[in-house]
Amino acid sequence: MSVTCFGELLLRLTPPGSQLMVQADSLELHPGGAEGNVAVGLANLGHEVRFAGLVSDNALGDRAVAALRSAGVDTRFLARASGRMGLYFMEGGAGPRPSAITYDRAGSAFAEADPAAIDFAGALDGARLFHTGGITPALGPKGVALAQAANSAALAANVPICFDGNYRGALWSSWDSNPGAVLRELVADATILIGNHRDISLLLGKTFSGDGEDRRREAAEAAFDAFPRLQLIASTARHLVTSDHHRIAARVDSRAAAHQTDEIDVTGIVERIGTGDAFAAGVLHAWLKGGGERAMAESGLALTALKHTIPGDMCLINRATLESFTASGGDVRR
Repeated sequence: MSVTCFGELLLRLTPPGSQLMVQADSLELHPGGAEGNVAVGLANLGHEVRFAGLVSDNALGDRAVAALRSAGVDTRFLARASGRMGLYFMEGGAGPRPSAITYDRAGSAFAEADPAAIDFAGALDGARLFHTGGITPALGPKGVALAQAANSAALAANVPICFDGNYRGALWSSWDSNPGAVLRELVADATILIGNHRDISLLLGKTFSGDGEDRRREAAEAAFDAFPRLQLIASTARHLVTSDHHRIAARVDSRAAAHQTDEIDVTGIVERIGTGDAFAAGVLHAWLKGGGERAMAESGLALTALKHTIPGDMCLINRATLESFTASGGDVRR
């Protein structure tokens, strides 16, 4: 049985190395997009994955589709239409300077798409899980309609929904939006939520008074009370030392139990973008295998740590590499 992912595919343009945009004479191109990153991550771990969405019917769209196909993702339900491809530009951080992102995706073919153009029913036929998230509705009223149609199709097909909050303030603030209300309606359909206590605060309009693990459990219990369908919440906690040294822990809460890993040091970071999507893929990989809270948290943490070593948005780690992961990295494999 397959996993179906839905969202917007993007192209990222980045100056080489850690150059600023004002220095750059060339730009590197990387396909990406949150849900596409999860699709590729799961496909590389050996899962059957379909991708539903819509991209530009031009050479830029071809490049994005090729990235999915090269990982073994089924793109039969990825519609094509005239219009522009969504882009974003990133300046890579270094030392105390963080990375910076500039979006150029307004009016993209995906953001303007009619839900009827996407064969959600076909993409969900026989699926075991539907993965989507909060970026699509952040694109504007048409994005909200797309997200609602996607969730409705999954519910009609009786396919559990994994929803990644992926709050993007710059997108929500570009139109007259109410992100809390919109996301609350969509999360109410979900079985799995990828999000932390801050995401839950946005959904419920309340803050949580505890600290550390206690605050996360308080937030999880509030979400379980508010959303009867919800069964799992997965999140990371990240402490930034410098741009290439982070400390990361992972947590998975169910209604009955929780597991939070120890922090691990992730140093020599090559790429931060896409690491949250790798975490989601790692959690879902363990869920699809029937793993419990601990297995999901540890799988998610391992995959997100490994993604920090790979340039580009997409996680290309295979199952053998994931299963042999150690926080210290280990010796050369021959």
